[in-house]
Amino acid sequence: MATLPVYRWRLAPDGLATRRQLRARNLRPGGQPVAAQLERPRRRRGPLVAYLYRVDLAVPVRPMTPARWAALARANAARRRCSACRRDAGYVIPASLGMCVLCAFPEPSDTVRSP
Repeated sequence: MATLPVYRWRLAPDGLATRRQLRARNLRPGGQPVAAQLERPRRRRGPLVAYLYRVDLAVPVRPMTPARWAALARANAARRRCSACRRDAGYVIPASLGMCVLCAFPEPSDTVRSP
């Protein structure tokens, strides 16, 4: 097995790009293998690694079809629906709570304010 060339952060040659950089150009890797990798050093942990792909072998991003738009809308609506009260919260439900804020932290109805 051949090893990948490793480049330091910001020192990759032209013609190579990360997935995010390809997406900014409306491209995708298209099944090509990883051509190289970038390493960004960190102080207390191992380096951050980003895989690089050849730009000349990248293919255009597939367009969104009406069915894909509908599926995306349903998925986003499901992320907004509270599992406890089944209402649309109007925002994405935090995964840490698993329910809307009103269900997670109900206000006590018997609160009496003292002067």
